[in-house]
Amino acid sequence: MPASASFTRTPTPRDLRQDVLLAAVMLVGGVISAGLSSIAQMYGEDQAPLWSALLVVLGVAAPLAVRRRWPAPVAVFIAVVFFASVSLKVPEVYVVQITMFIAMYTVGAWMNDRRAAMWVRIGIIVGMFIWLLAVMYGEAISGAADADVAAGAFSPVLAFMMIQLLLNGLYFGGAYYFGERSWHAAEQRFALEQRTHELEREREVTAAQAVALDRVRIARELHDVVAHHVSVMGVQAGAARLVVDQDPERARAIMTSVEEASREAIGDFRRLLETLRAPGGEDEEFATMLGLADIGLLAQSSRDAGLPTDYTVIGTPVPVSSTVGVNLYRIAQEALTNARRHAGVGATADVRVRYESDAVELEIVNSGRVTAAPRPGLGQLGMRERALASGGSIELLPRPQGGFRVRASIPLTAAS
Repeated sequence: MPASASFTRTPTPRDLRQDVLLAAVMLVGGVISAGLSSIAQMYGEDQAPLWSALLVVLGVAAPLAVRRRWPAPVAVFIAVVFFASVSLKVPEVYVVQITMFIAMYTVGAWMNDRRAAMWVRIGIIVGMFIWLLAVMYGEAISGAADADVAAGAFSPVLAFMMIQLLLNGLYFGGAYYFGERSWHAAEQRFALEQRTHELEREREVTAAQAVALDRVRIARELHDVVAHHVSVMGVQAGAARLVVDQDPERARAIMTSVEEASREAIGDFRRLLETLRAPGGEDEEFATMLGLADIGLLAQSSRDAGLPTDYTVIGTPVPVSSTVGVNLYRIAQEALTNARRHAGVGATADVRVRYESDAVELEIVNSGRVTAAPRPGLGQLGMRERALASGGSIELLPRPQGGFRVRASIPLTAAS
Protein backbone atom coordinates (compact mmCIF):
# COMPACT_ATOMS: atom_id res chain seq x y z
CA MET A 1 0.00 0.00 0.00
CA PRO A 2 1.55 3.35 -0.95
CA ALA A 3 2.09 5.65 1.97
CA SER A 4 1.17 9.28 2.16
CA ALA A 5 3.83 11.72 0.93
CA SER A 6 3.09 13.96 3.94
CA PHE A 7 4.14 11.32 6.45
CA THR A 8 6.39 12.56 9.23
CA ARG A 9 7.39 10.76 12.37
CA THR A 10 7.16 12.69 15.64
CA PRO A 11 8.08 11.15 19.00
CA THR A 12 5.36 11.02 21.62
CA PRO A 13 5.92 11.97 25.28
CA ARG A 14 6.08 8.25 26.01
CA ASP A 15 8.85 7.81 23.40
CA LEU A 16 10.85 10.64 24.97
CA ARG A 17 10.49 9.12 28.44
CA GLN A 18 11.69 5.80 27.08
CA ASP A 19 14.74 7.51 25.58
CA VAL A 20 15.67 9.00 28.95
CA LEU A 21 15.27 5.57 30.54
CA LEU A 22 17.44 3.99 27.81
CA ALA A 23 20.15 6.62 28.38
CA ALA A 24 20.14 5.87 32.11
CA VAL A 25 20.39 2.11 31.51
CA MET A 26 23.27 2.58 29.06
CA LEU A 27 25.05 4.88 31.52
CA VAL A 28 24.83 2.35 34.36
CA GLY A 29 25.84 -0.51 32.06
CA GLY A 30 28.73 1.54 30.67
CA VAL A 31 30.10 2.35 34.10
CA ILE A 32 30.08 -1.34 35.03
CA SER A 33 31.61 -2.31 31.67
CA ALA A 34 34.33 0.37 31.99
CA GLY A 35 35.26 -0.79 35.48
CA LEU A 36 35.49 -4.42 34.49
CA SER A 37 37.40 -3.64 31.27
CA SER A 38 39.88 -1.50 33.21
CA ILE A 39 40.48 -4.23 35.76
CA ALA A 40 40.85 -6.82 32.98
CA GLN A 41 43.53 -4.67 31.30
CA MET A 42 41.97 -5.28 27.88
CA TYR A 43 44.56 -3.02 26.17
CA GLY A 44 47.48 -4.03 28.38
CA GLU A 45 50.06 -1.41 29.19
CA ASP A 46 48.79 1.00 26.46
CA GLN A 47 45.36 1.21 28.09
CA ALA A 48 43.99 4.70 28.88
CA PRO A 49 43.03 5.55 32.48
CA LEU A 50 39.63 4.65 33.96
CA TRP A 51 38.43 8.26 34.11
CA SER A 52 38.64 8.48 30.33
CA ALA A 53 36.40 5.42 30.06
CA LEU A 54 33.83 7.08 32.34
CA LEU A 55 33.89 10.21 30.15
CA VAL A 56 33.39 8.08 27.05
CA VAL A 57 30.44 6.27 28.67
CA LEU A 58 28.85 9.60 29.58
CA GLY A 59 29.51 10.90 26.06
CA VAL A 60 27.70 8.03 24.34
CA ALA A 61 24.93 7.41 26.88
CA ALA A 62 23.70 10.95 27.56
CA PRO A 63 22.87 11.83 23.92
CA LEU A 64 20.52 8.84 23.76
CA ALA A 65 18.08 10.83 25.92
CA VAL A 66 17.37 13.04 22.88
CA ARG A 67 18.04 10.56 20.09
CA ARG A 68 14.55 10.84 18.59
CA ARG A 69 14.49 14.64 18.82
CA TRP A 70 17.82 15.15 16.99
CA PRO A 71 18.81 11.81 15.43
CA ALA A 72 21.54 13.10 13.09
CA PRO A 73 23.53 15.21 15.61
CA VAL A 74 23.31 12.40 18.18
CA ALA A 75 24.59 9.82 15.67
CA VAL A 76 27.48 12.02 14.51
CA PHE A 77 28.51 12.85 18.08
CA ILE A 78 28.41 9.21 19.21
CA ALA A 79 30.38 8.17 16.10
CA VAL A 80 33.12 10.71 16.92
CA VAL A 81 33.29 9.48 20.52
CA PHE A 82 33.33 5.90 19.24
CA PHE A 83 36.29 6.50 16.90
CA ALA A 84 38.19 8.49 19.54
CA SER A 85 37.68 5.90 22.27
CA VAL A 86 38.96 3.02 20.18
CA SER A 87 41.88 5.05 18.82
CA LEU A 88 42.94 6.10 22.35
CA LYS A 89 42.41 2.54 23.66
CA VAL A 90 39.89 3.58 26.27
CA PRO A 91 38.93 0.48 28.30
CA GLU A 92 35.25 0.33 27.22
CA VAL A 93 34.08 -1.06 23.88
CA TYR A 94 30.81 -2.89 24.55
CA VAL A 95 28.39 -0.13 25.53
CA VAL A 96 30.03 2.18 22.98
CA GLN A 97 29.23 -0.30 20.22
CA ILE A 98 25.67 -0.75 21.44
CA THR A 99 25.02 3.00 21.53
CA MET A 100 26.57 3.41 18.08
CA PHE A 101 24.17 0.80 16.71
CA ILE A 102 21.19 2.49 18.40
CA ALA A 103 22.20 5.90 17.03
CA MET A 104 22.53 4.58 13.47
CA TYR A 105 19.20 2.79 13.77
CA THR A 106 17.50 5.95 15.08
CA VAL A 107 18.66 8.01 12.10
CA GLY A 108 17.05 5.51 9.74
CA ALA A 109 13.90 5.04 11.83
CA TRP A 110 13.11 8.61 12.95
CA MET A 111 14.74 11.19 10.70
CA ASN A 112 12.04 12.78 8.52
CA ASP A 113 14.45 14.13 5.90
CA ARG A 114 15.12 10.81 4.19
CA ARG A 115 17.84 12.09 1.88
CA ALA A 116 19.75 13.60 4.81
CA ALA A 117 19.23 10.39 6.80
CA MET A 118 20.80 8.39 4.00
CA TRP A 119 23.83 10.65 3.70
CA VAL A 120 24.40 10.83 7.45
CA ARG A 121 24.55 7.04 7.72
CA ILE A 122 26.65 6.66 4.58
CA GLY A 123 29.07 9.28 5.89
CA ILE A 124 29.45 7.48 9.23
CA ILE A 125 29.92 4.10 7.55
CA VAL A 126 32.49 5.41 5.04
CA GLY A 127 34.37 7.21 7.80
CA MET A 128 34.33 4.07 9.92
CA PHE A 129 35.79 1.92 7.14
CA ILE A 130 38.48 4.48 6.28
CA TRP A 131 39.47 4.68 9.95
CA LEU A 132 39.37 0.87 10.30
CA LEU A 133 41.57 0.32 7.25
CA ALA A 134 44.06 2.92 8.46
CA VAL A 135 44.28 1.33 11.91
CA MET A 136 44.66 -2.18 10.53
CA TYR A 137 47.27 -1.04 8.00
CA GLY A 138 49.32 0.54 10.78
CA GLU A 139 49.13 -2.61 12.88
CA ALA A 140 50.13 -4.76 9.90
CA ILE A 141 53.19 -2.57 9.17
CA SER A 142 54.27 -2.51 12.81
CA GLY A 143 54.08 -6.33 13.00
CA ALA A 144 55.56 -7.09 9.61
CA ALA A 145 58.97 -8.03 11.13
CA ASP A 146 57.38 -10.79 13.16
CA ALA A 147 58.08 -14.11 11.43
CA ASP A 148 54.88 -15.66 12.76
CA VAL A 149 52.81 -12.86 11.30
CA ALA A 150 54.46 -13.02 7.88
CA ALA A 151 54.47 -16.79 7.60
CA GLY A 152 52.05 -18.57 5.32
CA ALA A 153 50.26 -17.71 2.11
CA PHE A 154 47.24 -16.49 4.10
CA SER A 155 48.69 -14.74 7.13
CA PRO A 156 46.87 -14.39 10.47
CA VAL A 157 46.98 -10.61 10.09
CA LEU A 158 45.09 -10.75 6.81
CA ALA A 159 42.55 -13.15 8.29
CA PHE A 160 42.05 -10.85 11.28
CA MET A 161 41.56 -7.85 8.99
CA MET A 162 38.94 -9.69 6.93
CA ILE A 163 37.07 -10.73 10.09
CA GLN A 164 37.06 -7.12 11.29
CA LEU A 165 35.76 -5.84 7.97
CA LEU A 166 33.07 -8.54 7.85
CA LEU A 167 31.88 -7.94 11.41
CA ASN A 168 31.80 -4.18 10.98
CA GLY A 169 30.00 -4.53 7.66
CA LEU A 170 27.33 -6.69 9.30
CA TYR A 171 27.18 -4.33 12.28
CA PHE A 172 26.61 -1.11 10.36
CA GLY A 173 24.59 -2.83 7.62
CA GLY A 174 22.24 -4.23 10.24
CA ALA A 175 21.78 -0.83 11.83
CA TYR A 176 21.02 0.68 8.41
CA TYR A 177 18.60 -2.10 7.43
CA PHE A 178 16.60 -2.21 10.66
CA GLY A 179 16.31 1.58 10.73
CA GLU A 180 14.85 1.57 7.22
CA ARG A 181 12.47 -1.25 8.12
CA SER A 182 11.22 0.66 11.14
CA TRP A 183 10.61 3.81 9.06
CA HIS A 184 8.70 1.94 6.35
CA ALA A 185 6.64 0.04 8.92
CA ALA A 186 5.64 3.33 10.57
CA GLU A 187 4.89 4.80 7.13
CA GLN A 188 2.59 1.91 6.29
CA ARG A 189 0.84 2.15 9.65
CA PHE A 190 0.28 5.84 8.98
CA ALA A 191 -1.17 5.06 5.55
CA LEU A 192 -3.48 2.43 7.05
CA GLU A 193 -4.62 4.85 9.74
CA GLN A 194 -5.29 7.52 7.13
CA ARG A 195 -7.27 5.07 5.03
CA THR A 196 -9.21 3.94 8.10
CA HIS A 197 -10.10 7.56 8.91
CA GLU A 198 -11.15 8.11 5.30
CA LEU A 199 -13.34 5.01 5.38
CA GLU A 200 -14.91 6.16 8.63
CA ARG A 201 -15.65 9.56 7.14
CA GLU A 202 -17.06 7.95 4.00
CA ARG A 203 -19.20 5.67 6.13
CA GLU A 204 -20.54 8.66 8.07
CA VAL A 205 -21.27 10.53 4.84
CA THR A 206 -22.93 7.44 3.35
CA ALA A 207 -25.04 6.96 6.46
CA ALA A 208 -26.07 10.62 6.39
CA GLN A 209 -26.93 10.35 2.70
CA ALA A 210 -28.94 7.20 3.34
CA VAL A 211 -30.91 8.97 6.06
CA ALA A 212 -31.48 11.95 3.79
CA LEU A 213 -32.61 9.72 0.93
CA ASP A 214 -34.99 7.87 3.25
CA ARG A 215 -36.44 11.17 4.44
CA VAL A 216 -36.89 12.33 0.86
CA ARG A 217 -38.52 9.03 -0.09
CA ILE A 218 -40.87 9.11 2.89
CA ALA A 219 -41.78 12.73 2.21
CA ARG A 220 -42.43 11.93 -1.46
CA GLU A 221 -44.63 8.93 -0.66
CA LEU A 222 -46.60 10.78 2.01
CA HIS A 223 -47.10 13.72 -0.32
CA ASP A 224 -48.32 11.49 -3.15
CA VAL A 225 -50.71 9.50 -0.96
CA VAL A 226 -52.06 12.47 1.00
CA ALA A 227 -52.35 14.85 -1.96
CA HIS A 228 -54.17 12.36 -4.14
CA HIS A 229 -56.69 10.97 -1.68
CA VAL A 230 -57.37 14.20 0.16
CA SER A 231 -57.81 16.00 -3.15
CA VAL A 232 -60.32 13.41 -4.32
CA MET A 233 -62.21 13.50 -1.05
CA GLY A 234 -62.21 17.32 -0.99
CA VAL A 235 -63.60 17.62 -4.52
CA GLN A 236 -66.24 14.97 -3.93
CA ALA A 237 -67.27 16.41 -0.58
CA GLY A 238 -67.68 19.83 -2.20
CA ALA A 239 -69.79 18.35 -4.98
CA ALA A 240 -71.98 16.54 -2.43
CA ARG A 241 -72.52 19.80 -0.52
CA LEU A 242 -73.69 21.53 -3.70
CA VAL A 243 -76.24 18.86 -4.68
CA VAL A 244 -77.40 17.64 -1.27
CA ASP A 245 -80.58 19.77 -1.33
CA GLN A 246 -81.52 19.27 -4.97
CA ASP A 247 -80.46 15.64 -5.42
CA PRO A 248 -80.03 13.72 -2.11
CA GLU A 249 -79.47 10.45 -3.95
CA ARG A 250 -76.61 11.93 -5.93
CA ALA A 251 -75.14 13.40 -2.75
CA ARG A 252 -75.30 9.97 -1.06
CA ALA A 253 -73.52 8.37 -4.02
CA ILE A 254 -70.82 11.01 -3.88
CA MET A 255 -70.35 10.54 -0.14
CA THR A 256 -70.06 6.81 -0.74
CA SER A 257 -67.16 7.60 -3.09
CA VAL A 258 -65.64 9.78 -0.38
CA GLU A 259 -65.90 6.86 2.05
CA GLU A 260 -64.21 4.54 -0.45
CA ALA A 261 -61.45 7.08 -1.08
CA SER A 262 -60.84 7.36 2.66
CA ARG A 263 -60.55 3.57 2.93
CA GLU A 264 -58.07 3.56 0.04
CA ALA A 265 -56.09 6.30 1.75
CA ILE A 266 -55.95 4.34 5.00
CA GLY A 267 -54.90 1.21 3.07
CA ASP A 268 -52.14 3.11 1.28
CA PHE A 269 -50.95 4.59 4.56
CA ARG A 270 -50.86 1.15 6.18
CA ARG A 271 -48.91 -0.35 3.29
CA LEU A 272 -46.51 2.58 3.34
CA LEU A 273 -45.88 2.24 7.07
CA GLU A 274 -45.39 -1.51 6.77
CA THR A 275 -42.93 -0.96 3.96
CA LEU A 276 -40.97 1.61 5.95
CA ARG A 277 -40.64 -0.90 8.79
CA ALA A 278 -39.37 -3.59 6.42
CA PRO A 279 -35.59 -3.84 5.76
CA GLY A 280 -35.86 -3.40 2.01
CA GLY A 281 -38.10 -0.38 1.99
CA GLU A 282 -40.13 0.63 -1.04
CA ASP A 283 -38.10 -1.35 -3.54
CA GLU A 284 -39.19 -4.69 -2.12
CA GLU A 285 -42.86 -4.64 -1.24
CA PHE A 286 -44.69 -1.39 -1.77
CA ALA A 287 -43.34 -0.89 -5.27
CA THR A 288 -44.75 -4.22 -6.43
CA MET A 289 -48.31 -3.23 -5.39
CA LEU A 290 -48.63 -0.43 -7.94
CA GLY A 291 -47.64 -0.23 -11.57
CA LEU A 292 -48.52 0.80 -15.11
CA ALA A 293 -51.56 -1.46 -15.12
CA ASP A 294 -53.07 0.55 -12.25
CA ILE A 295 -52.96 3.87 -14.10
CA GLY A 296 -56.31 3.00 -15.66
CA LEU A 297 -57.81 2.87 -12.15
CA LEU A 298 -56.34 6.31 -11.51
CA ALA A 299 -58.15 7.63 -14.59
CA GLN A 300 -61.40 6.08 -13.38
CA SER A 301 -60.89 7.60 -9.92
CA SER A 302 -60.27 10.98 -11.55
CA ARG A 303 -63.52 10.67 -13.50
CA ASP A 304 -65.39 9.75 -10.32
CA ALA A 305 -63.91 12.84 -8.64
CA GLY A 306 -65.42 15.09 -11.30
CA LEU A 307 -62.57 15.49 -13.82
CA PRO A 308 -63.46 13.83 -17.15
CA THR A 309 -60.39 11.72 -17.92
CA ASP A 310 -59.60 9.59 -20.95
CA TYR A 311 -57.13 6.71 -20.70
CA THR A 312 -55.33 5.23 -23.70
CA VAL A 313 -52.62 2.59 -24.10
CA ILE A 314 -50.65 2.89 -27.34
CA GLY A 315 -48.43 0.09 -28.57
CA THR A 316 -47.79 -3.39 -27.26
CA PRO A 317 -47.26 -3.43 -23.46
CA VAL A 318 -43.85 -4.70 -22.34
CA PRO A 319 -42.83 -5.62 -18.80
CA VAL A 320 -41.02 -2.98 -16.76
CA SER A 321 -39.39 -3.15 -13.35
CA SER A 322 -41.52 -2.64 -10.26
CA THR A 323 -39.63 0.55 -9.40
CA VAL A 324 -40.30 2.09 -12.82
CA GLY A 325 -43.93 0.98 -12.64
CA VAL A 326 -44.61 2.62 -9.28
CA ASN A 327 -42.72 5.78 -10.26
CA LEU A 328 -44.80 6.23 -13.43
CA TYR A 329 -47.95 5.48 -11.44
CA ARG A 330 -47.05 8.17 -8.90
CA ILE A 331 -46.25 10.67 -11.69
CA ALA A 332 -49.67 10.07 -13.22
CA GLN A 333 -51.31 10.34 -9.80
CA GLU A 334 -49.63 13.68 -9.04
CA ALA A 335 -50.42 15.09 -12.51
CA LEU A 336 -54.14 14.23 -12.20
CA THR A 337 -54.24 15.59 -8.65
CA ASN A 338 -52.76 18.88 -9.87
CA ALA A 339 -55.28 18.97 -12.72
CA ARG A 340 -58.19 18.64 -10.30
CA ARG A 341 -56.75 21.34 -8.09
CA HIS A 342 -55.73 23.96 -10.61
CA ALA A 343 -57.41 23.34 -14.00
CA GLY A 344 -60.71 24.93 -13.01
CA VAL A 345 -64.34 24.22 -13.94
CA GLY A 346 -64.94 22.37 -17.21
CA ALA A 347 -61.42 21.01 -17.54
CA THR A 348 -60.68 17.59 -18.97
CA ALA A 349 -57.67 15.27 -18.83
CA ASP A 350 -56.11 12.76 -21.19
CA VAL A 351 -53.77 10.00 -19.94
CA ARG A 352 -51.70 8.07 -22.48
CA VAL A 353 -49.20 5.27 -21.99
CA ARG A 354 -47.05 4.67 -25.08
CA TYR A 355 -44.85 1.62 -25.57
CA GLU A 356 -42.27 2.56 -28.18
CA SER A 357 -39.39 0.53 -29.58
CA ASP A 358 -36.84 1.95 -27.17
CA ALA A 359 -38.83 3.58 -24.37
CA VAL A 360 -42.06 3.66 -22.44
CA GLU A 361 -43.71 7.07 -22.26
CA LEU A 362 -46.38 8.45 -19.97
CA GLU A 363 -48.22 11.62 -21.00
CA ILE A 364 -50.89 13.44 -19.03
CA VAL A 365 -52.48 16.45 -20.69
CA ASN A 366 -55.27 18.53 -19.17
CA SER A 367 -57.20 21.54 -20.38
CA GLY A 368 -58.16 24.46 -18.17
CA ARG A 369 -56.76 27.77 -17.07
CA VAL A 370 -53.85 29.39 -18.88
CA THR A 371 -50.74 29.30 -16.73
CA ALA A 372 -47.87 31.68 -17.43
CA ALA A 373 -45.22 29.54 -15.75
CA PRO A 374 -45.41 26.51 -13.51
CA ARG A 375 -44.94 27.21 -9.83
CA PRO A 376 -42.32 24.86 -8.40
CA GLY A 377 -43.58 22.74 -5.53
CA LEU A 378 -43.13 19.44 -3.80
CA GLY A 379 -45.32 17.69 -6.34
CA GLN A 380 -43.25 18.73 -9.34
CA LEU A 381 -40.05 18.01 -7.42
CA GLY A 382 -41.31 14.52 -6.62
CA MET A 383 -42.19 13.84 -10.27
CA ARG A 384 -38.74 14.93 -11.42
CA GLU A 385 -37.06 12.78 -8.78
CA ARG A 386 -39.09 9.72 -9.79
CA ALA A 387 -38.31 10.16 -13.49
CA LEU A 388 -34.59 10.62 -12.84
CA ALA A 389 -34.53 7.70 -10.39
CA SER A 390 -35.96 5.51 -13.16
CA GLY A 391 -33.21 6.56 -15.58
CA GLY A 392 -35.46 8.73 -17.72
CA SER A 393 -36.53 12.33 -18.25
CA ILE A 394 -39.65 14.41 -17.72
CA GLU A 395 -41.24 17.55 -19.16
CA LEU A 396 -43.51 19.79 -17.08
CA LEU A 397 -44.89 22.50 -19.36
CA PRO A 398 -47.98 24.74 -19.43
CA ARG A 399 -49.99 24.64 -22.66
CA PRO A 400 -50.45 27.91 -24.61
CA GLN A 401 -54.18 27.24 -25.02
CA GLY A 402 -54.59 26.47 -21.33
CA GLY A 403 -53.89 23.54 -19.07
CA PHE A 404 -50.73 21.58 -18.48
CA ARG A 405 -48.68 18.75 -20.01
CA VAL A 406 -46.62 16.18 -18.13
CA ARG A 407 -44.55 13.82 -20.25
CA ALA A 408 -42.20 11.24 -18.76
CA SER A 409 -40.02 8.99 -20.93
CA ILE A 410 -38.11 5.98 -19.56
CA PRO A 411 -35.69 4.06 -21.83
CA LEU A 412 -36.57 0.38 -22.00
CA THR A 413 -33.01 -0.55 -20.98
CA ALA A 414 -33.57 1.30 -17.71
CA ALA A 415 -37.19 0.24 -17.40
CA SER A 416 -36.32 -3.44 -17.58
